[in-house]
Amino acid sequence: MKSEHETDHVERELSELLDELRVILPGVQVLFAFLLTVPFTQRFTDVTTPLLRNVYFATLLCSALSTIMLIAPSAQHRVLSRHHSRDRRLRTGTALLVAGSVFLALAITGVLFLVTHVLFGLTAASAAASGAGGLCVVCGTAFPCCGAFVTDECAGERPGER
Repeated sequence: MKSEHETDHVERELSELLDELRVILPGVQVLFAFLLTVPFTQRFTDVTTPLLRNVYFATLLCSALSTIMLIAPSAQHRVLSRHHSRDRRLRTGTALLVAGSVFLALAITGVLFLVTHVLFGLTAASAAASGAGGLCVVCGTAFPCCGAFVTDECAGERPGER
């Protein structure tokens, strides 16, 4: 049986996870909506090549997967809230947030490639997408894993409070 302190901690983390999803979801949904409208514009048929169509479709799929994965924890929370499986919901929700963020990073990189290709060509698009992808990797994995640029004071915690 878990202590009251552990239960409070899990409940707080679950609440924080849902808050984080509330922040990220509107942007993901706007990106997905934008991608859904693109093929119906007149210019889309004028500028697409097989490469751009394939990148567009992969980007659309990544955006859809991201949207689904980032919505799922909220739906899961509502459906399972009466059950006492907070630990499992927290682990599953965190895994979905991470996976959804990876697909979001791929979608952002794909959109940047598409727009840059239309404006400046393949070389600039490749450079922009590579830079954005690299930045996603650094911000999403390297900084959190090594704690770069984050101190206890920056995080709003007092030393030793973790």
